[in-house]
Amino acid sequence: KSFFMRLTGENKSEMFFKVFYERMKLAQQEIKATVTVNTSDLGSKKKDEEPPDKDTPAAKGKKGKVVATVPVSVVTEEVKEQLVEASTVTKKAFTTYRREAEAEEHLAAAEGQGPASTPDDQEGEMSVIITIMQPILRLMQLLCENHNRELQNFLRCQNNKNNYNLVCETLQFLDCICGSTTGGLGLLGLYINEKNVGLINQTVESLTEYCQGPCHENQNCIATHECNGIDIIIALILNDINPLGKKRMDLVLELKNNASKLLLAIMESRHDSENAERILYNMRPKELVEVIKKAYMQGEVEPEEPAEEDEDGEEEHAASPRNVGHNIYILAHQLARHNKELQGMLKTYGEGDDALEFYAKHTAQIEIVRLDRTMEQIVFPVPNICEFLTNESKLRVYYTTERDEQGSKINDFFLRSEDLFNEMNWQKKLRGTQEPTTGNANTVPCASLSLPLYTRYLLYMPSPLPDPSGPLRRLPRLAQPILYWCSRNMSFWSSISFNLAVLMNLLVAFFYPLEGIRRGTLDGHLSALLWIAMLVSLAIVIILPQPHGVRVLIASTILRLIFSVGLEPTLFLLGAFNVGNKMIFLMSFVGNRGTFTRGYKAMIMDVEFLYHLLYLIICSLGVFVHVFFYSLLLFDLVYREETLLNVIKSVTRNGRSILLTAVLALILVYLFSIVGYIFFQDDFLLNIDRIPNKTLAESGASMVGDFLSAGVSAIATQPSAVVIEDKERSCDSLLMCIVTVLSHGLRSGGGVGDVLRKPSKEEPLFAGRVIYDLLFFFLVIIIVLNLIFGVIIDTFADLRSEKQKKEEVLKTTCFICGLERDKFDNKTVTFEEHIKVEHNMWHYLFFIVLVKVKDSTEYTGPESYVAEMIR
Repeated sequence: KSFFMRLTGENKSEMFFKVFYERMKLAQQEIKATVTVNTSDLGSKKKDEEPPDKDTPAAKGKKGKVVATVPVSVVTEEVKEQLVEASTVTKKAFTTYRREAEAEEHLAAAEGQGPASTPDDQEGEMSVIITIMQPILRLMQLLCENHNRELQNFLRCQNNKNNYNLVCETLQFLDCICGSTTGGLGLLGLYINEKNVGLINQTVESLTEYCQGPCHENQNCIATHECNGIDIIIALILNDINPLGKKRMDLVLELKNNASKLLLAIMESRHDSENAERILYNMRPKELVEVIKKAYMQGEVEPEEPAEEDEDGEEEHAASPRNVGHNIYILAHQLARHNKELQGMLKTYGEGDDALEFYAKHTAQIEIVRLDRTMEQIVFPVPNICEFLTNESKLRVYYTTERDEQGSKINDFFLRSEDLFNEMNWQKKLRGTQEPTTGNANTVPCASLSLPLYTRYLLYMPSPLPDPSGPLRRLPRLAQPILYWCSRNMSFWSSISFNLAVLMNLLVAFFYPLEGIRRGTLDGHLSALLWIAMLVSLAIVIILPQPHGVRVLIASTILRLIFSVGLEPTLFLLGAFNVGNKMIFLMSFVGNRGTFTRGYKAMIMDVEFLYHLLYLIICSLGVFVHVFFYSLLLFDLVYREETLLNVIKSVTRNGRSILLTAVLALILVYLFSIVGYIFFQDDFLLNIDRIPNKTLAESGASMVGDFLSAGVSAIATQPSAVVIEDKERSCDSLLMCIVTVLSHGLRSGGGVGDVLRKPSKEEPLFAGRVIYDLLFFFLVIIIVLNLIFGVIIDTFADLRSEKQKKEEVLKTTCFICGLERDKFDNKTVTFEEHIKVEHNMWHYLFFIVLVKVKDSTEYTGPESYVAEMIR
């Protein structure tokens, strides 16, 4: 049975909650009687450290001590009265405390024991009645863990004869321990010290867990309670908690962080403004913004250590100043919906608003739809790991995500989220201590590669990503930065490979055969001009690197090499450089994708990796076998240009239709061949050109050997033999008839009749021959071939229209909700603001990443809901 069933089923809940209720009451009474001693002791310390001014009266000096811990703007008559009242209660409590302490010392002396501790050690110590509350509140928190709605409500109302509202009692306990019952909020820092800050933190965390889920009843219970609980929570965020902040700022930051989470939990998933207005009632917007800026500046003064990462890839953060400031900024962002003044203060106005700019840049918002079809807006901090998402991946996802039947891209987009998250993890491990650049992992300009090439960078990574102690950690220390440097310039290496391939093919096309081209001699003036161009371009590249200067340097260097060492050595050097460049590209490809971490089987199955490996093999063949292999490298243009890819797709997309139409053409050719063999065998007389001095077999046998040994030029430049025209029968067998009809009939504009003998009208089969020629022309040439061409042309037109439609959809419709641009005409929010702020597609990915890297016990209600939906 569950814990809840045991409590409700056996009628033990009343006794169970009564014990905790009484403990909380006793703890509050004990706090009222003893905890104010800390104020007196701290006050005496303050007096010793800062003696009053000689010209100031004693009474005013006494008040002046407290004024030092309270902002000047807060010191009013009401605060002064509270100080007098607090000092009176402090004297009484101190007398009681000293009496009890002396009694304990006498008892210890009677038992033969020495004093347990010195007066300094006893300073600020809490009695067991108070300290026992920490495990009790921790138990209350764990009962509500994972947003257990039943136990959250059960803590508030047990439906027994006597109900014990532990939610309100916890809030009153916080109110009491923070000193609200004995003084004003300005004295908050005097009641919080290193001894009780842990208990206060636990109280705030328990209250947060009561509300998250959301549990609207507990939210209302806390927000509308008659005590000063909400004001205490607000004061924890806005006030400087001194002197604790001077000694242990980490504890103060943790307390402020938990307090901001509690206020967010009170407003979580609410569609009304009651709780937000209750929070804003005693909160000055300007003070809240100042706290945000102060936390940011404190984070700049104290550099934050990099977040540690556990085995599951979850980031573990301490309550750093910037993280605390970020949580308070999100709180302000939520409150700004109900306060125009605060909304205006959160807007950045140029320089001087670094804090607000930083937090706005690292804050995102999305909208989710609950099970009851209500829409809810979520504001959350962007996880640090999201800074490692590369521009190439963003472009690829943006342009290749497919729409479903309802016209939405969300389904396909979320299916890719796991791969993108794995890529972020890999990039983070790859870069190590390198500084992340948000969205700019590859710093080379995107123009170096065409946009369609980005869209074909298909990402395939397993889940989960290999452990960081795996292959990357086993790399030498020097290898990791080299791999990172190669991977960040991947588009640059690809551009170099393609340009070199074009250059080498131009040289081969213009100057082959290479045997006749050796070292050339230039006129002295031209040679000097070439040297000057090379040196000037080198100086420009060194002083002011520009693409044009690099191109001039490369061109002048290649020309200098051609005239200095010859064309063939220059081609060899360019080919060798291309091989090395392609190897670097493969390193960058592997570095960006983590291919080598997936094992040999995954590498073999990666089509893109195999493509680049084949490219490298062809480059090597061009260097070591023959330069004609360089011609195959030009097919890389098809891979890089989407228009040429569409040409190929126009044949392959409807390949089955084209293949079946071709089979129909073969059947017709076969039938016409049979008819021709039976009736028109004597008409198949073809003009041929014979070479009497060398047979085909003799020339064909040595052609391959001559190609590899002597070169193609030796064959191509041999003197031609005497050509003798003759006629030959080509339909003496059915096979020859089929070959003739297939070869000459399909290639002739008028069909097979164009290559057959022209019959006389006096012949008996003249009419049959006319019908035969016309039927072949209409059936095969006009209908069947045009069917094939029509399928290809229509497919290409469809691909072009699909591309135009996709571009139009990307420009005029929202990626998330699918609303078109014209729907935002005459609206307060423009289409650009909608897709950038309200429905930014990357914010949805970042939220999924947040759910993955965040500890599940720290989820808010919306985060738990989304985590459940994406499982």
